[in-house]
Amino acid sequence: MKPKRILLDFFRATWYFYLLSLCFHLISNLINVFYPKVLGSFTDKLQQGGLTHDLIIHYSVLLLLIGAGAVLFNGIAMYFIMYVGRKFEFNVRGGLFQHFTGMGERFYSKNGVGKLLSYFMNDVTAVRESISMGFNATTNAAMLIISAVTMMIISGIPVYLIAASVFPLLLIPFIVVYLGPIIRKRSMEVQEALGTMTETAEEQFGGIRVTKKFAVEPIMNERFGKTVEQIRRNQLRLVRVSSFFQALIPLLGTIALIIALALGGYLTITQHVSLGNFVALTLYVRMMMNPLQQIGNVINSIQRSRASLERLNALLSQQPDIVENDGAKAIDLSHADIKIENLTFTYNPDSAPVLQDINVHIKSGMTLGIIGRTGSGKTTLMKLLLRTYDPAPGTIRYGDTDVRDLTLESLRTQVAYVPQDGFLFSTTIRENIAFYKRDSALSDVETAAQQAQIYSNVVDLPDRFETRLGERGLTLSGGQRQRTSLARGLIKNAPVIILDDSVSAVDAVTEKDIIASIQKERHQKTTIIIAHRISAIKHADEIIVLDGGVIVQRGTHDQLLHEEEGLYAALHAIQEEGSLHATGTSHS
Repeated sequence: MKPKRILLDFFRATWYFYLLSLCFHLISNLINVFYPKVLGSFTDKLQQGGLTHDLIIHYSVLLLLIGAGAVLFNGIAMYFIMYVGRKFEFNVRGGLFQHFTGMGERFYSKNGVGKLLSYFMNDVTAVRESISMGFNATTNAAMLIISAVTMMIISGIPVYLIAASVFPLLLIPFIVVYLGPIIRKRSMEVQEALGTMTETAEEQFGGIRVTKKFAVEPIMNERFGKTVEQIRRNQLRLVRVSSFFQALIPLLGTIALIIALALGGYLTITQHVSLGNFVALTLYVRMMMNPLQQIGNVINSIQRSRASLERLNALLSQQPDIVENDGAKAIDLSHADIKIENLTFTYNPDSAPVLQDINVHIKSGMTLGIIGRTGSGKTTLMKLLLRTYDPAPGTIRYGDTDVRDLTLESLRTQVAYVPQDGFLFSTTIRENIAFYKRDSALSDVETAAQQAQIYSNVVDLPDRFETRLGERGLTLSGGQRQRTSLARGLIKNAPVIILDDSVSAVDAVTEKDIIASIQKERHQKTTIIIAHRISAIKHADEIIVLDGGVIVQRGTHDQLLHEEEGLYAALHAIQEEGSLHATGTSHS
């Protein structure tokens, strides 16, 4: 989908459905406008005393056929237009999802899940209602008015009487021009507030376990209440304008009916108009009042949908910040060194660099350990290696190819990334592990689970690997979720794997077994391990120590320990002291 052209492109693809609906609406209204004429004729016959038993039956059957025909063709017209509306909803939501999945990490750091869901649900629904029910009501009203006026002229009702009766209805476009922009602006405020509410609700439901553990339900209720109160105020502002607008249209219809009754009644008394035509005139004016009242609802709906469409256009106008360069190519990373040269990176131009002058040469098949204090830039470095953010040209290379010149698919399919807080889906354990390779045999899933030291936990579950997890895998413990995520990365068997503190939630013994398994299974494959615990990286071929975005030390475990004044030795001493303290406490 292209912004500014959502509706235009859709109408071009589905115009024949609109044409069919238009045709059936026309037939329905052409049938319907005979209703007052038949009643007018019936009245004239009654006044003249020419009614017979057969004529009464004739008029009754005729009115029944008119009513049935109008309802039947109107129903067919509504089916086509409702079908188109649902098709629009399906297409736009699919297009939005594709747009979202094509956006980079920077986009999601600015847009919460709740806000994106609001686009999916509230805005798309508002536009769909406008192009389905709005089109239906608008075409129905327009055709009915044209047909009714035409039939009144054919019936011999004086043109000046018709004009006087219909004149109040001509004021509606002027009201729309004045109040329409106000309704659209306030609709935009309501949609924005609904997005905030959805985002707040999603966040609070996601953190409900934390809320309960801290017993702060009243605080959460108060926070959510403030959000809802803002929506209430915005909606009331919209309702005040919408209600005034919707009240004006029936008022104009009532004025039109009063004119028809007063002027038409006078002309009937003075015998300038027959009684039958007078009855037909009042019925025609009354017939036009209902669709005009619907027009009020439709115009409100259109203004709200325009606000939603503007939001959708603004969203779709945002381009991915990570795109493939022209001529990007796929290369085999199995034997490619990773070279990081003079890398400096900042998330915002006005902020200090997160990484500064980083130089690392990771040879193919090598294991690199990365350690440092929280906020030292370890995870940022991994994001740049995966190109979820763009490094400066020439600063990161796979083999002799700049990471920016690789296709995103070839890069990310050959690099397995296991984050600390691995996300699990609300499906089975097997499907979570085989997320990348959906057709993986159960034996491969079991092997990956054994390497990640989660196998024994899974086989104790009633349905073993077919056990369905709750939302975000919260039915598992933190360590189990982490190891399941690790198994997902290991089953990929990629040439390069990045473990971003992905064993931090397991105990020391399990961690040792996991590291030993990785060393064995990933022999001669590039492995990058980020860790806070030295025990997870002490076996690495090289270790770099980051502090404040700068490499302050590098070497093997033994070499770094000999630098007694270095950060690595200090971290080692703290962790050893903590380990001894924990052991002593357990023995006591």
